[in-house]
Amino acid sequence: MCGIIGCVGRGDETLETLVHGLESLEYRGYDSAGVALGGDSFGVCKTSGEIEQLRAALAEQSLSGSVGIGHTRWSTHGPPTDENAHPHQDCTGEVAVVHNGIIENYQELRDDLTAAGHTFKSETDTEVVPHLIEDELASGAAPEAAVRTAVSQLEGSYAIAAIVDGTDALFAARNDSPLVIGVGLDAEGTGSTNLANGPYFIASDVPAFRKYTAQVIYLEDGEFARLDGSLTVTGADGQPVEKAVETIEWDPEETGKSGYDHYMLKEINEQPRALRQCLRGRVDELASTVDVESIGDLDPSGIQFVACGTSYHAALYGSQLFEQAGVPSQAYLASEYASSPPPIGDDLVVGITQSGETADTLSALREAKQRGAETLTVTNTVGSTATRECDHALYIRSGPEIGVAATKTFAGQLAALNLFTLATVEDSQRRSSVIPALRDLPGDMQSVLDNSTAAEVAEEYATAESFFFIGRRYQYPVALEGALKLKEISYEHAEGFAAGELKHGPLALVTDQTPVFALVVGDGPIARKTVGNIKEVQARDAPVVAVTDGQSNAATYADHVLEIPETNPRAAALLTNVQLQLVAYHVADNLGRPIDKPRNLAKSVTVE
Repeated sequence: MCGIIGCVGRGDETLETLVHGLESLEYRGYDSAGVALGGDSFGVCKTSGEIEQLRAALAEQSLSGSVGIGHTRWSTHGPPTDENAHPHQDCTGEVAVVHNGIIENYQELRDDLTAAGHTFKSETDTEVVPHLIEDELASGAAPEAAVRTAVSQLEGSYAIAAIVDGTDALFAARNDSPLVIGVGLDAEGTGSTNLANGPYFIASDVPAFRKYTAQVIYLEDGEFARLDGSLTVTGADGQPVEKAVETIEWDPEETGKSGYDHYMLKEINEQPRALRQCLRGRVDELASTVDVESIGDLDPSGIQFVACGTSYHAALYGSQLFEQAGVPSQAYLASEYASSPPPIGDDLVVGITQSGETADTLSALREAKQRGAETLTVTNTVGSTATRECDHALYIRSGPEIGVAATKTFAGQLAALNLFTLATVEDSQRRSSVIPALRDLPGDMQSVLDNSTAAEVAEEYATAESFFFIGRRYQYPVALEGALKLKEISYEHAEGFAAGELKHGPLALVTDQTPVFALVVGDGPIARKTVGNIKEVQARDAPVVAVTDGQSNAATYADHVLEIPETNPRAAALLTNVQLQLVAYHVADNLGRPIDKPRNLAKSVTVE
């Protein structure tokens, strides 16, 4: 994995279209890149490192063609080297393939191909595909049939795009890994919905070609596409499949930096708008009602959340919302759920995934469906695999998020989960106390963004040995998320804890070089207990940063204070979170880290 782009029908602009597409996919994370062009001529150029290095290599190599594929690789099989970069070729150099996913039977296939005389140049699982195609071509198969037969031998997850020398066509197939087709503009500049006009694009994600078209077709598992002067999509049985053309609503300008130094900072500052989009049309404050049409008339008696990473922290938050409403609920790491699923009973299973393509979460949802559970996904991506496979979908409406470290989508997930509980299981009394806080949330968050002193706090502690984050109830998932954000983009050690757990072991690690960020809202028993935890770490000489609404006396014991407005405790979690996002960003910036391209990480993890 990680990013695929392909196009036909762009003429002399094919190469630049591919490279632009790869640049638009940089946010997904990668460690090498490459392109292949075919048609009248055939050639491949690929390098380890960033796309700037690919551009430099292309400047020394003459590539042209009317059909092409490109790839940004995030290493799974073999380190990031020129040889392991995609596209991969066969022995004759007449086939080029790019691939996302993992081919589980690649070693068996590779052994058979090696015994048959094929020579491999990389350590990747992907390289078996062009050699399989080569064998089929050698036996007399036409290019499309050769690709089909090769794909039929694969086990595992894949999104594959292939070109063959002398053929002005691009072939693509998917299974458990996303692929979307872009339908280009006709001569009049309107969207070609009759599928008889080009150009056409194929990509792992829409931003790769959004500059050129907003018309898209989502491939399903087992489907195969041929893109040339027309577009043909067929099923696993080879029969044509009618596909609906959908329109992407967001503007390509939304994926730019808009003057910010980093996508992450831009997206942190976009959160008030993202929250308004999430809440718009769903909340009637006068009637004290919430209506989320896409989830139907759900009335869950129990809920199992499945998610990974940041989305798992949202799942923990959502689980607490339902528990507080009297509905048994539990959050599971999707990778653990899929390998050893707990009893389902009549529980609703909710998969939280920003991209709608997270492999572990999809696997958990499929396991749940196989066992008869009703499923719902909370996602940001219309048309994603999760939305197509689940019974219901709750969209967070955050708009495109380019930064690898999730920010505005986490806020959107928490807001959407509030809507979910309010619309399904909570009574009018609870709704009347929460809805006004949700209404005020975008403005409260803008106030935090406008007045935060996180930059000064980050500057003082950027070189600390370690960072601890503590919180209780709704603030506990935020503490976990704050630590994750700091780890992701600063590469510094950070840990999040339920505040009461510090004294059960982690307190041994506390020194004057481990700042503790304590999340304290309100002035009830929970706040007072957290203040007690602040005193515990202060007694061990740890500097304390209180993230608080000022209702408790937490500031009295803190070295620094990051303020948030007073609000409902559920909404306060989103406000303390934005302060921690800013801390993580400014620590990483002080340390000179590549904030939008953290090492070893990818935006959409489509392998298990």
